[in-house]
Amino acid sequence: MPPARDAEPFPAPSTSLDVPDVIEVKAGVFKDTCLQLLDQVHAQEVEVVVTKRGEIVARVVPPDTAAPSAFGFLRGTLLSHGDLVAPDFEAWGDLG
Repeated sequence: MPPARDAEPFPAPSTSLDVPDVIEVKAGVFKDTCLQLLDQVHAQEVEVVVTKRGEIVARVVPPDTAAPSAFGFLRGTLLSHGDLVAPDFEAWGDLG
């Protein structure tokens, strides 16, 4: 008989996916327990989904705590068309 192996099932569950827990509450329950749910979202980093008549009407998620870098955040947003400092005589037309 081959020796028994204590191996994890294949494939091993991924620990790199950080999926927040989701709490689904009805709108009336959210209205009654709003402050407690907000504290829970902040402390435990859970997501609260608010439903009304079975349809999702709101989603409360924890804020992004990492501030974006000030270096290069506008990269790719500026377009240049030709020479920016050359005079544009056509726009003035014939003044004489």
